[in-house]
Amino acid sequence: MNLFFEESGDFKAGSIMTHAGEAYQVEMASGKRTKVKAKDVLLQFASPDPASLIEQAKAAAAEIDLEFLWEVAGQEEFGFAELGTEYFGHAPQPVEAAGLIYALHNAPVYFYKKGRGRYKAAPEASLKAALAGIEKKKQQALIQAGYVEELKQNRLPDAMKSLALQLLFKPDKNSIEYKALAEACDAMQMSPQRLMLAVGGIASPKHLHLARFHYEHFPKGVGFPAITLPALPTDLPVADVQAFSIDDVTTTEIDDAFSVVDLGNGQLRVGIHIAAPALGIQRGDAIDQMARGRMSTVYMPGDKITMLPDELVNVYTLGAGQTRPAVSLYATLNTEDWSVISTETKVEAVPMASNLRHNDLDALVTEDNLANDAGEYPHKADIAQLWKWALVLEQGRMVKRESFGMKPEQNNRVDFNFYVEDDVVSIVRRKRGAPLDKIVAELMIFANSTWGKLMADHGIPGIYRAQGVAGGRGPGGWTARMQVRMLTHAAPHQGLGVDQYAWSTSPLRRYTDLVNQWQIIACVQHGITAPLVATFKPKDADLFAIVSGFDAAYAAYADFQNNMERYWCLRWLGQQEQRQVEAVVLKDEVLRLVDIPLIIRLPGMPQTARGAQVRLDILRWDEVDLEVEARLLELLSTVTELEEEELDDETSTEVAEDFSAEEGAPVAETAAETAAETAAETAAEAESATTEVETEVETELSNELANDDANTSDKEQSQA
Repeated sequence: MNLFFEESGDFKAGSIMTHAGEAYQVEMASGKRTKVKAKDVLLQFASPDPASLIEQAKAAAAEIDLEFLWEVAGQEEFGFAELGTEYFGHAPQPVEAAGLIYALHNAPVYFYKKGRGRYKAAPEASLKAALAGIEKKKQQALIQAGYVEELKQNRLPDAMKSLALQLLFKPDKNSIEYKALAEACDAMQMSPQRLMLAVGGIASPKHLHLARFHYEHFPKGVGFPAITLPALPTDLPVADVQAFSIDDVTTTEIDDAFSVVDLGNGQLRVGIHIAAPALGIQRGDAIDQMARGRMSTVYMPGDKITMLPDELVNVYTLGAGQTRPAVSLYATLNTEDWSVISTETKVEAVPMASNLRHNDLDALVTEDNLANDAGEYPHKADIAQLWKWALVLEQGRMVKRESFGMKPEQNNRVDFNFYVEDDVVSIVRRKRGAPLDKIVAELMIFANSTWGKLMADHGIPGIYRAQGVAGGRGPGGWTARMQVRMLTHAAPHQGLGVDQYAWSTSPLRRYTDLVNQWQIIACVQHGITAPLVATFKPKDADLFAIVSGFDAAYAAYADFQNNMERYWCLRWLGQQEQRQVEAVVLKDEVLRLVDIPLIIRLPGMPQTARGAQVRLDILRWDEVDLEVEARLLELLSTVTELEEEELDDETSTEVAEDFSAEEGAPVAETAAETAAETAAETAAEAESATTEVETEVETELSNELANDDANTSDKEQSQA
């Protein structure tokens, strides 16, 4: 005798060996023996043999008309044997009974299981809905298969054209479009990004990188809603100066300028004038919410995403021939030793005489020409005076820096400017520490330090940059690497050599500076009562939220700019058809090309001194993954002297403070905050206790440009 029984949701058949009470000992066709409880037995049969029964029953189940079977079943619960008699017109034979059980079990849409061998027909409405769903899935499967075939033939289905970016960066994984893309990628052994590029869903790797960044950080788009522009104040006193700015040719957000007035008797008054959007933007208004949502302007070669709408920037930017609101810091100097006699901050309207550009002046304003009073260019006498003061400011910072136990800054490094026009990139070398850079850098550091003290003296909070505080440089300090952090109270910035440092000179493109400008204006207009009326009162928790949000956004923007600069470096290789290039060894297997700031890793690189130059053969590069493969051709006799900061660039992730090159040109907007600040902070880290690599080399490669404040400093100079 044989049994047909249910076990673990499956149906099996075997021969009875023994029977004791409510249990059977059954031998399967494979020879395996198993114990079967009587309640799990559905059929007892003598023939055919168990294996044949299973085979024949499955064939019989396939021939059963489910719709007719459902009609025969009625709406009451039934046992399979009862239904078999109705369906077959006689008591079912073992094969028929087993086939019926298979049919009922495998058709859950038609029949609901109620127990061992017992079922109930689905209600008509439920059956129709279920069948409609099944039909829909069949149709979707056909459509999906069609999409897959089109993708395999490098064609993007029409239905997927408007979804291309969404499928890559924010897909609905239940959609047939996503499933088709995933299936095609598996079949073609390609990543979704590469397949979408191949079929034309994305125009180029550049658009891929941009779209990924936009989807993550600007999901609603990079445009601004319509705004009502604030009216310019009409009651501001007009400064008796003729101010001028110094920026890169691509700069549009001109937020700082200078003026020089000879007071006689060996005294000079230097004005540092910062555009004052804080006079028109109020905390919590629509424009403030836009600025706080972005936290900073995003820069990349050839483009930018501004923090503020262009129409607002145009109102407050310090354009030549205009008189615009500004917060001005005046320093009265003794020209014998260039010491600061006094300082004064004013809120006023400043007449702008000129917007000077680096591309016009860099070749003329050199150290030699300044020393020999050579060359002719606008504001020549004023620039000469500013240069003398800048040298003294730098020297004073170095003394202060050394008093903190740190090495002097070095300015022998070359930075790179990116310019993109019609998708053609040019990368221009630019030596750090050029006179115009240093002037802007030192005066910005002076302003940011002075205004940081002003806020602290008035007892109101601000947003400060600090380095090497709260425990000093020892192992008990808050960081052995002297990393820079943001605070809401004044603290030393040892890398820069100042007692306090508050970003305040770029309010058109950095939210921290806008916040600090509100606080500075409160100090100027209300004096000792400033804590009562300042935009942010002492212990305002919202200020901490701003610091946290700014740090996160600024780091993400810096990573994006690094990636885009790396992308354009790879584009440059292709445009220049460069295959054999020279590179300088930064550390072990990490090198940087000499002509462009492209960092690559060369596995198996023989032990070579840092700064040594080599010749490489570029084998391939990938504009999607931003990877480069190269091989070593020869070691060269040339050795490049690297700064301490550059040696540790690939190990530091905090060094890049001011990462915002205007229009993608890595000329620092606030050369001040940067030229000096970058070198200072990175050198501080290089000198600190640890030189261990903290990030994977892949991260090092993509982040090297972002990892030094000096690079940033000159990068931002174009914004100054």
